[in-house]
Amino acid sequence: MAWFKRNTKGISTSTNEKKEAPDGVWNKCPNCKKALHYTEQAENKYVCMYCNYHLRVGSKEYFEILFDNNAFVELFPNLTSGDPLSFVDTKSYKDRIIESAKKTGLKDAIRAAHGQIDQQDLVVACMDFNFIGGSMGSVVGEKIARSVDYAIEHKIPFLMISKSGGARMMEAAFSLMQMAKTSAKLALLAKAKIPYISLLTDPTTGGVTASYAMLGDINIAEPGALIGFAGPRVIKETIKKDLPKGFQTSEFVLEHGFLDFIVDRRELKKKISSFIKMMHN
Repeated sequence: MAWFKRNTKGISTSTNEKKEAPDGVWNKCPNCKKALHYTEQAENKYVCMYCNYHLRVGSKEYFEILFDNNAFVELFPNLTSGDPLSFVDTKSYKDRIIESAKKTGLKDAIRAAHGQIDQQDLVVACMDFNFIGGSMGSVVGEKIARSVDYAIEHKIPFLMISKSGGARMMEAAFSLMQMAKTSAKLALLAKAKIPYISLLTDPTTGGVTASYAMLGDINIAEPGALIGFAGPRVIKETIKKDLPKGFQTSEFVLEHGFLDFIVDRRELKKKISSFIKMMHN
């Protein structure tokens, strides 16, 4: 019968008639390489349903996961980086900032917000790796400092979500100053006896690890996150030795006493809410 065999050979579809899936609908898991539909990703808190790999996400997704009904007030949204050194490498720093802002829709590598988690007030500052590798510049330090001041003024717990390649080289010493600045502000938060929760996600490296990311009343991390100061390749080349298996993963860091616990992203809201309730009691 004709419908069981092709009578006409060489059937083809012209380019303008081909239909393609819209951008962003499908994604591939970096770990198991299986295709993931965006709706399923969101429902599973951006964790691969096949291998439990925690996909790298930004502030938009974390706010969606944590805040009740995704309702929050963004704090200090209009801060943008200057160019104090008139820095130029392959392009000027000013152009790089403009390009990153257009590409990501962000003003810098961090957003801060005040909302509720299980009907409890919480201030969250969350880094975005897509903006110049989540690098820590003056705006990152200033937003964290202002968020801490806001938390102290309103007596609200503070959650810092770190995801960074380290200090922003285009701001040189101005970037490094943010380590001392944020650490000093967090000392004021501790003096006011307001809880500080630090969540380290993939990757948390460089000056961020060496300052505010490791100063929490509790330091928690997501499974499999890269956490360290210098990268594994740099360390290996320096000491001329092979590194232990799983070196600088959150599991390795937990085993050596630098984390309090590791939390699956699907349990993150529940765990943070429980900790805040415990501190209030």
